Amino acid sequence: MSKSQLNEPERIIYLNDSEKNLLKYKKESNYISTSKYTIYSFIFIFLKEQFSKYANVFFLFTALLQQIPNVSPTNRWTTAIPLVFVLSVTAVKEIFEDYKRHKTDNEVNNRKIQVIENNSINIKTWNDVKVGDIVRVENDEYFPADLILLSSSEPDTLCYIETSNLDGETNLKIKQGLVETSNILTPELASQMKGLIKSEQPNNRLYNYDGVIILNDKSFPLDPTQLLLRGAKLKNTQWIYGVVITTGHNTKLLRNSNKTPIKKTSVEHMTNYQIVFLFGILLVLSLTCTIGYFLRQDKSFEKTVLHPTEENSFSIKDIILGFLTFIVLYNNLIPISLIVTMEFVKYCISILINNDMDMYYDVMDTTAQCRTSSLVEELGQVEYIFSDKTGTLTCNIMEFKKCSIAGEKYTRSTKKNDGPINEITFDELKGDLKDADFNDVIYQFVTLLSVCHTVIPEQDENDPSVYNYQASSPDEGALVKGALLFDFKFTTRKPHSVIVNVNGQDLEYEILNVCEFNSTRKRMSTIVKCPNGEIKIYCKGADTVIFERLAKNGNIYMDKTIEHLEEYASEGLRTLCLATRTISPEEYETWSKIFDAASTTLVNREEELSKAAELIEKDLFLLGATAIEDKLQDGIPETITTLSQAGIKIWILTGDKQETAINIGLSCQLINNEMELIIFDDEVIKGTSQGVSEFIDSQLSTIKQKLPKKYAEAEFPPKITFRNKWIGKEEDIRQKFIPPTGLVIDGKMLEYALRDENKIKFLELATLCQAVICCRVSPLQKALVVKLVKNNIDAITLAIGDGANDVGMIQAAHVGVGINGMEGLQAARAADFAISQFRFLRKLLLVHGSWAYSRLSKLILYSFYKNLTLYLTQFWYSFNNGFSGQTIYESWTLTSYNVIFTVFPPIVMGFFDQFLNAIYLNKYPKLYKEGFLGKKFNISLFVAWALNGIYHSLLLYLLIKNIWFESQIDPNGDIGNHWMLGSTLFTCVLGTVLLKAGLTMDKWNKYTTLAIVGSYACWIILLPIYCYIGPLINLSPELDGMEKKIYSSSIFWFSVIIIPCVCIFRDYIWKFMSREYFTTDKHVIQEMQKYIIDDYSADQSWYQKAVGKVKLINHMRKSRGFAFSQLESGPADIIRIYDTTKRKPSGK
Repeated sequence: MSKSQLNEPERIIYLNDSEKNLLKYKKESNYISTSKYTIYSFIFIFLKEQFSKYANVFFLFTALLQQIPNVSPTNRWTTAIPLVFVLSVTAVKEIFEDYKRHKTDNEVNNRKIQVIENNSINIKTWNDVKVGDIVRVENDEYFPADLILLSSSEPDTLCYIETSNLDGETNLKIKQGLVETSNILTPELASQMKGLIKSEQPNNRLYNYDGVIILNDKSFPLDPTQLLLRGAKLKNTQWIYGVVITTGHNTKLLRNSNKTPIKKTSVEHMTNYQIVFLFGILLVLSLTCTIGYFLRQDKSFEKTVLHPTEENSFSIKDIILGFLTFIVLYNNLIPISLIVTMEFVKYCISILINNDMDMYYDVMDTTAQCRTSSLVEELGQVEYIFSDKTGTLTCNIMEFKKCSIAGEKYTRSTKKNDGPINEITFDELKGDLKDADFNDVIYQFVTLLSVCHTVIPEQDENDPSVYNYQASSPDEGALVKGALLFDFKFTTRKPHSVIVNVNGQDLEYEILNVCEFNSTRKRMSTIVKCPNGEIKIYCKGADTVIFERLAKNGNIYMDKTIEHLEEYASEGLRTLCLATRTISPEEYETWSKIFDAASTTLVNREEELSKAAELIEKDLFLLGATAIEDKLQDGIPETITTLSQAGIKIWILTGDKQETAINIGLSCQLINNEMELIIFDDEVIKGTSQGVSEFIDSQLSTIKQKLPKKYAEAEFPPKITFRNKWIGKEEDIRQKFIPPTGLVIDGKMLEYALRDENKIKFLELATLCQAVICCRVSPLQKALVVKLVKNNIDAITLAIGDGANDVGMIQAAHVGVGINGMEGLQAARAADFAISQFRFLRKLLLVHGSWAYSRLSKLILYSFYKNLTLYLTQFWYSFNNGFSGQTIYESWTLTSYNVIFTVFPPIVMGFFDQFLNAIYLNKYPKLYKEGFLGKKFNISLFVAWALNGIYHSLLLYLLIKNIWFESQIDPNGDIGNHWMLGSTLFTCVLGTVLLKAGLTMDKWNKYTTLAIVGSYACWIILLPIYCYIGPLINLSPELDGMEKKIYSSSIFWFSVIIIPCVCIFRDYIWKFMSREYFTTDKHVIQEMQKYIIDDYSADQSWYQKAVGKVKLINHMRKSRGFAFSQLESGPADIIRIYDTTKRKPSGK
């Protein structure tokens, strides 16, 4: 899209004029791409990413230096070839991972769609859809682009859509086309349309739309009711015709997903710093040797023996070349194999994640997917989780579980053990209803369920006796299905009545008026004329608003109902109270005039309608209450509890209303029964930025009074100090000093809270709370909340969701997880990891994350250690060779150290090592804290490993030097040269670092044994072969005949057996002392695992459950959630014009 088009106030789409549309929008395509690379951009992006790693930059610099004549003391290709190999392996991995993204994109781009052209239907691919095309979409098909609904198979141009791909909600939403286009029922009529659409410019606002369609020189407004978004699916509607207004990356769905970001892990950042540190050591070594070399030139030995005829003058050029020589000599101090080993190990870990059957979801036949293997270690360091609610925590499936009618409890359970003895089953209630009179409480209760709603019945084509209920609110659908359990079958909706089949008899109720639900009223009322001629008001809503509208004689069941409500709430069920009364014709006639006047006013219509409703919603009689289960995904409460025990903070970011979000928070145990909730109330704050600021200050002041002075006066956000990087972070324990607190804020208040003057204060308040719930938030606000934490707190963030509205926060977080398994979810495609159920997050983090972080930390530290151990021996040798730059090791032997002989121990360490098995990691989640506190990978550990490498290198060199003295004489009288010394020293170094690898691993198996023993055996076997072949091909003539001398030397065998054991003895003693006298929780649990010792601590779960239930009931008395998730701008007007008796057109 060109900049000039973006600057235009509107887009003009011509109907059935492809030439004009093509001319105007020729650069717009419906092709979409979520991949990271293209054929043309791969080289540039890949090299840019790879050379952002300091190690690769250094090796490129070294490879170039080696090409300069008389500078390199080693072969000129010993760095270039391994570097090319490392980059090639990494490139193959990146190409393979991006290929999977391209494959997914191609599947979407090549879906089939019916396009109307020249009075007929042509089948095209999504990729070929253009702006202005009129398309025909059939039931269960996705919309290929953003469309304006023209007509449908349903009466009054209605259609149902499922937006689970956009927002995770599986309940169907209703869309309605204009009356003026409702006659477009055939391809011929669609092809004859003339006119244009003036549409808003492409944007990312999923729930807003402004446009105008001009037909026959008349303008008709378009709003979100006519907008069908790409990614949504047509449901329970045979077909629709729609005109394409935006395509591809201009659609609202794609506008909410950015280009796949390049994410770097905290371990990679730390590794870069460590490489810089090693480069500093390299410079010091090179500078020391350079100075030593030029100082030695003044010594008498050099003057009289080595250079008797040369002058002792040195130019700047000689100094620089000498310095560069030592840079090349010590370049392998930085392990060239580290990057490719890390990438390979990460890829192997991703395979383990993908094939973990514990994370297999049989319902959808899907496994976990690691889409970005480079982030696996971040899974072990997550401190904040940001989760969507609908589709992520909940199934968005409501089930009518229990009810209270006239003070009696009823349950759906059929088994005696499922519920308390004093609960009556629904089957018994069904029997009682057959003998009940019309005005009996139980009859009126079920009648209210089947009449007071905005549900549309759809008769099943295959079985006419079965009805599918389309509801804008899943709660309402559950209630109507609940009535069906008692043989009250809602069958027909007409513009002014509904028909309910009761025990085989059709009863028609005339709908006189509907007082819609909104968040202020918290109730819905329907005034109906019953089959017996009575006028009744049926009202359902939150208990608080129903109780205050009861008549004096209408509250006879209130005490019992309250008792039942508290019990239902303690079980996490969502409740509604139901009430009714009979209205006299005179009262209704008077009131209807007031209501009609309010519904036609142009000033404050909603307020006037609410006032009118207040006049009729009074003196009600309480019938009882319903209890609906908003089904959580399996294992949600246990998962959240376990993750909280691991020290992870969980925030819910949802588009749902406040009451629903709080209720789910209680059900999933994010909000516990002891928490005091800080609720940003619009009435208290008065909806201003200043009001939000003052409210935050007030709450912060109250909380800080309970904190110790040290924490109350601490700077926020806390600065990242050197101490944090040295030994890891300190755990944030501020929450331990204050009572359990939760924070609830809606999108309107959050807009003010995220402003520059308030956001840091808001963040401080939020971090002091154990739970945070943000409701009614937009996709952009979700991303802003994640970025607020990510940019201001030194913590790894994870965002998890299942809809397109979650893509922003998934991409903003350090780690993005998408819920997989639903049909073609955008979130899963944009995420770094995909799982099918939220409960799998527990194993993904606590097990795979902990393993990955521990493994990669060991791998990196060990890789630095082994290179320091080898290459510092070369430095110590410089003090004996006059700083001449002479290497003690043969060039290709040096190169093979990293790419052959020590490459497998880090790999098996990264793939198989387990400091604990999955069972114990799940059982003791507190061990996870070591990850996000940085206890396994920090500067102090790096320095400790580096010092150990220095110690081992010095000890190895001194022992070999003192054993060999000037040289060794073999049995034949031949004198061993320094290449024999180097090979012996190399063998001892290899033995030492392999023993260190074995001592570092927590778990041994046949592969780790093979890697360690096999690497050593490989060197012992290959050394004589190389000494024989190398000189023959002129690769290493200096080794000619050395194999016989070295393998026949008893000193060699003595050295390679005894010296590594002497070197590693200190490490063994250190590990023994650490476990014996400085025991940690991890050590104790490892012993329990080894000897299969059970944890015999007293199980008090039964006691905690009983006490918790009492506390929860007390908490519920202060605030109780209720079931009503219908949108505030409810579809009552659309629903009331619907007529299910009309015949549906074929559309062809």
